[in-house]
Amino acid sequence: MEREGDVQDATRRTRLANERTYLAWLRSGLTSLAVAFAAGRLVPELSGGARWPSVLLGAGYAVLGVAFVLLSYERQRRVDQALDAGEYAPLGERITLALTVASVALGVATVLIVVFQG
Repeated sequence: MEREGDVQDATRRTRLANERTYLAWLRSGLTSLAVAFAAGRLVPELSGGARWPSVLLGAGYAVLGVAFVLLSYERQRRVDQALDAGEYAPLGERITLALTVASVALGVATVLIVVFQG
């Protein structure tokens, strides 16, 4: 039989895990924004090649970074609401698919730019 203290402790641990997950999403967003700056501003100046591919790549990483930051808040809020209601809030398959496709596309674009402008 579960005691009330055990349930409260599990809820606290789950809320702290949700907070750590929020911070991980936020770090991913901030990292993508830093990569956006490096790809879009620093690489073109250092490489001497065409600017537009790197600027476009930087813009893509910036969009991904902003998406991570916005989704971090939304996800944290949804999980907290689900915990308050004693429910589970799954991460939508469309969100994971969109982030995966965007990340793979940016990764492939990065490889292409490194290979053909290097």
